[in-house]
Amino acid sequence: MPVYLLSQKLLFPPPDMANPDGLLAVGGDLSVARLLLAYRNGIFPWYNPQDPILWWSPDPRLVLFPKRLRVTKRLARLIRQGRFAVTLDQDFTNVIVQCAKTRLERGQDTWLSDQMIEAYIKLHRAGFAHSAEAWLDGKLAGGLYGVAMGRVFFGESMFSTVSNASKVAFVTLVRQLSRWDFRLIDCQVTTKHLLSFGAEEIPRREFLELLDVLLRAPTRASSPWHLEQQAPDL
Repeated sequence: MPVYLLSQKLLFPPPDMANPDGLLAVGGDLSVARLLLAYRNGIFPWYNPQDPILWWSPDPRLVLFPKRLRVTKRLARLIRQGRFAVTLDQDFTNVIVQCAKTRLERGQDTWLSDQMIEAYIKLHRAGFAHSAEAWLDGKLAGGLYGVAMGRVFFGESMFSTVSNASKVAFVTLVRQLSRWDFRLIDCQVTTKHLLSFGAEEIPRREFLELLDVLLRAPTRASSPWHLEQQAPDL
């Protein structure tokens, strides 16, 4: 199947025209308007720094329904112990920078080029991208970031410099999203790590149908986000 070349017009081809591996289009830009249009249509950017911008819509899609979150007894006990202090939107820039840095330090590739980082910082300033941070002794130990629209949170990346820090941040965020009546967390592509939390694969068609309904709800406008209460044990 062809890969579509984007122009400067804010337009994407239908997601069901993606290649079997999920690649849909190439080119365009990372403006706030284009990123929001992409997420609204179940599309996200993912590419190596030396490549042109690539846009994806994989089938199947990995998602997590917040009410179906699974937490191991060991992790639940760690959260109850309060070893990590968790915040929201307190250090978005450092979270996304650390997501890139820790991958590089481990010898892994990263799609988080300076261009991508700057694009999501702009999305954060516009009130759509949010972070969760886990702190240990006043230092950032782990976290994650993503994009919120309607009742959907589109997860992007996470990192840890201390074991379990990102897991604690993730569980705390999911519980808060559930209290805010978010119905879906987009996990993009399948990993054993996310499956262990209860994420599941659904057909792209079903994913797009869910987006069509859930994105009709107003986007949570308050920025920065704050944890409203202590998360209950699950």
